[in-house]
Amino acid sequence: MDDKLTAVIADDEPLLSKALAAELAKLWPTLSIVAIASNGSVAIEAIMEHQPDIVFLDIQMPGATGIEVAETIADDWPEGSSVHPLPLIVFVTAFDDYAVEAFKSAAVDYLLKPVNSNRLASTIDRLKQRLQSSIGQDMTELGTQLRLLLATEHAHQQTNVQTEAPLRIIRASVGDAVKMIPTEEIILFESADKYVSVFTQTQEALIRESLRSLLPQLDNNQFAQIHRGAIVNLNHVEAAVKEDTGKVTLRLKGHDKTPVVSRIYRHLFQAM
Repeated sequence: MDDKLTAVIADDEPLLSKALAAELAKLWPTLSIVAIASNGSVAIEAIMEHQPDIVFLDIQMPGATGIEVAETIADDWPEGSSVHPLPLIVFVTAFDDYAVEAFKSAAVDYLLKPVNSNRLASTIDRLKQRLQSSIGQDMTELGTQLRLLLATEHAHQQTNVQTEAPLRIIRASVGDAVKMIPTEEIILFESADKYVSVFTQTQEALIRESLRSLLPQLDNNQFAQIHRGAIVNLNHVEAAVKEDTGKVTLRLKGHDKTPVVSRIYRHLFQAM
């Protein structure tokens, strides 16, 4: 099996990606690097095309961050017993505090820039153990890893900002007016180009804020991300419906939208 393993490297710094490829060639000569992507968008295309066994993902890239790349491939990866399993993902970062908390439990590993040979050798050992035991990247595990990374990312960005209470009011645009919408009335947030759509039982409004920056400001006992493009108010979820294909959608109280639940978040609704 070892001589058939493939990998994709994604990093917007060419010298660092070439250095990682060179170190891998020395330490794991049977691993074939099938693509080196220079940004997140190219990385998604390369990973979906080659379906590698392993992906080395830089966390901070233009086009799409490493976290967004991981979310996208988890959502779009083909399902079924005959398809190639989801790749094992190793995140690469320049910030030690950015990743430590996110990798204490279920993750495969992470690497700090510039990559150290001894650290890479340890990562390779862990990857080989996972591959030899046929333990691929589990969706639930990846979801936990990504949520921790997102929380760490937010904390990294807000280092000197005092933690505030969760938002209770959302200021959103409805036509030419700005409405003050209590968060308990909000059923769903959905990405819409440069905006986020806010849905209640009676109206749809828009806010100029990304879901990524919005999520840490919401009460995590009330709101949950269910997809890279959607956050739902759990108090307004009536049921989770699983189709024969494995797809899971939510039936919402007081609204006819049926948002899709990403595979990395399906475990949140297993008991429903």
